[in-house]
Amino acid sequence: MTQPPPFSHYLSQSLDATIGSSFDIGTAKNLLQQLLAPIRSPNTRKAYEKDLKDFFKETTGKKPTSDLVLEFLHLERGQAVTVVLRYKAALFARGLSEATVNRRLAAVKSLVAQGRAMGIANFTLEDVKGEKVQRYRDTTGIDPETFKLLLLECDRDTLIGKRDYALLRLLWGNALRRNEVVQLSLFDFDPDAKTLRILGKGKGTQSEFIDLAPGTVEAIATWLDARGYAPDDSPLFVALDFHNRGHRLTGDAIRKMVVRYCTKAGIKKTMSPHRIRHSAITAALDATDGNIRKVQKLSRHKQIDTLLIYDDNRGKDQQEITGLLDDMVF
Repeated sequence: MTQPPPFSHYLSQSLDATIGSSFDIGTAKNLLQQLLAPIRSPNTRKAYEKDLKDFFKETTGKKPTSDLVLEFLHLERGQAVTVVLRYKAALFARGLSEATVNRRLAAVKSLVAQGRAMGIANFTLEDVKGEKVQRYRDTTGIDPETFKLLLLECDRDTLIGKRDYALLRLLWGNALRRNEVVQLSLFDFDPDAKTLRILGKGKGTQSEFIDLAPGTVEAIATWLDARGYAPDDSPLFVALDFHNRGHRLTGDAIRKMVVRYCTKAGIKKTMSPHRIRHSAITAALDATDGNIRKVQKLSRHKQIDTLLIYDDNRGKDQQEITGLLDDMVF
């Protein structure tokens, strides 16, 4: 019987292996995409790429080629900070909001962080501070009675009306974010268990199950029945226009749908899918007498402080105190 080679034989072969024969770290042909690749969210990655194109156009007047990205990442710390601070000043000079400026700075900082991880850059941008932004200054939307007007505008005798009615019920009843709706597929919906599997904000590829109200389950089931057979991995909500029929309904299409129904219902307030989310959360706080813990299960906010802002805005405490002071001088 032939004896296997001793372990030292395999060790010797391993030591003789050509360095770099197994691990391909790629080239710098598209360095920007390589540096953005570790970002898990496709939407964030796309937004950062757009913001970085703006950064290089503003600071150099050129498109971000690999050579230009390397040139920036090879700067000394003081030079890099100066470039980014000048970019920040230019953004404000263009009249952009604090939130937009912060997002664009975040894109540049992410680029530098990935560059450091890959050994391309040896500086940080920790001295470039973002601007303080007051989140959710206006969490108002529309009340339940006004939202009913939107539902009444859906012609449920038509396929589009059935789809839109189901989508609006879902946005309201579960306070979903627009992108959470966009990503839904048929296999995410379980009518028997009355649940929906969603990819929540900041969850990466980790899904979670949420409960649906009977009315929403019925509305979605009616839409799917009218739509007809489709594979389980098909989008839950699809476009029905001639050019895009059967394709996944986009976030912009959902926004336009909300605006269209609000206009038909005579609602003057500027509305969007996220405004419906605001409306639903506020209505839930009203219905539970400000039970923040319960409403957090609906909104899925990580920080309960965010819901406190909703509750403060709902309570109009400042308006009440102002009224008391005003009465004191009459």
